[in-house]
Amino acid sequence: MTERRWLADIRPLRESPAYRRFWFGSAFSSVGNAMTNFAVALQVYRLTGSSVAVGAVGLATFVPALLFGVIGGALGDSLDRRRLVLVTQTCLMVISALFALQAFLDLGQLWLLYVLVAIEATLGAINGPARRTFMPTLLPKEQIPAGSALAMLSMHFSVITGPLLAGLIVPLGGLKTCYLVDAITFVAALYGVFRLPPMRPEGNQVRPGFAAIVDGFRFLGRSRVLTGVLLADVSATLLAMPIALFPAINAERFGGSPRTLGLLSAGLAIGGVAGTVFSGPLRHVHRQGLGVLVAGAVWGAALTGFGAVHGLALTLAFLIVAGVADVCSVMMRSTIVQLATPDAYRARINAAELTVGAGVPQLGNFRAGLVAEGVGPGASAGIGGIAAVIGAVLVGIACPALVRYSTRDDVRDSDLSAAQPVHQ
Repeated sequence: MTERRWLADIRPLRESPAYRRFWFGSAFSSVGNAMTNFAVALQVYRLTGSSVAVGAVGLATFVPALLFGVIGGALGDSLDRRRLVLVTQTCLMVISALFALQAFLDLGQLWLLYVLVAIEATLGAINGPARRTFMPTLLPKEQIPAGSALAMLSMHFSVITGPLLAGLIVPLGGLKTCYLVDAITFVAALYGVFRLPPMRPEGNQVRPGFAAIVDGFRFLGRSRVLTGVLLADVSATLLAMPIALFPAINAERFGGSPRTLGLLSAGLAIGGVAGTVFSGPLRHVHRQGLGVLVAGAVWGAALTGFGAVHGLALTLAFLIVAGVADVCSVMMRSTIVQLATPDAYRARINAAELTVGAGVPQLGNFRAGLVAEGVGPGASAGIGGIAAVIGAVLVGIACPALVRYSTRDDVRDSDLSAAQPVHQ
């Protein structure tokens, strides 16, 4: 029994067949998506030999996600979310098939890859917010933290497994096989969603459009809890994201070995997996707003240590601790977003969280690189880590409602009582 208390809570998978089908389908599809991400980067590099061209793939992903995320949130709060996800996932499966087709035909067109990536990101910006509304509908309130942990486990599993499988498949079947496997894995995801009941937003419906988007931002501004939890994420990732520093730190400390660079790149993910698998104690944390801030401060402190040490073992240890803190923060943040948002606004608030989670870390990496140009990579990591600790304290001072927030409170906290959707 003591061991079980430390392990992730899997009651959602045991007790909800609908959630179990949805989770396993999503997990398979996420592995396929990670394989496509690996294949696209490799194909672009083979075509150009340019790291800048590979970096532009991230730009082709980020810009559509930023532009269409709020639109996706408005659609998710206006339509049957299950039907919307079925349509967008079918379109995403077609895009994966087109990736495979261009590889089978050996077209070798860089512009085509960018266009497909941008379309995929646009569809994902519409699909993502609607998908994230499913968990609060399928699970009871007390199992939302466990569902958030399982979602993070699926994500980290795909980040690690997808590239590993792709690395084995490419020498045997080529890039086209990676793309084809991704298209096939969508069948599992579609099945998991197809078996769900209709999921129209609760309450009076809103029409998709500019007014619905503005109303979503107004609601977010009125909710001190939700504003605070997003600010906490912005503070942690904008001020202390370390990934852009890995090549320079690897060259400075370990002679630039590809093997050690791979270990550095895996450090945060290893911590994420460990934090998820042994997330059992989080089920007893009810002050999750305070927990997000504490995890953000631990993240910053660990990255401060990462910037200061020089041995490989200590460097990896600090990255793993940072990864554990990061995944704990994400799990608690996701729980707060799901529980503290009325269903009528859920897709729009999830869209805001997804946009922050996807875009701000990219800016954080850019910031880290700029600072490193002036003071060196280790100092950049240390400065960022200290800034993240200070940022967590300042967010707590500025947003006391987040510090006070407890999952024991009524789901419709008084902080959210002003929620009044715009009807058109």
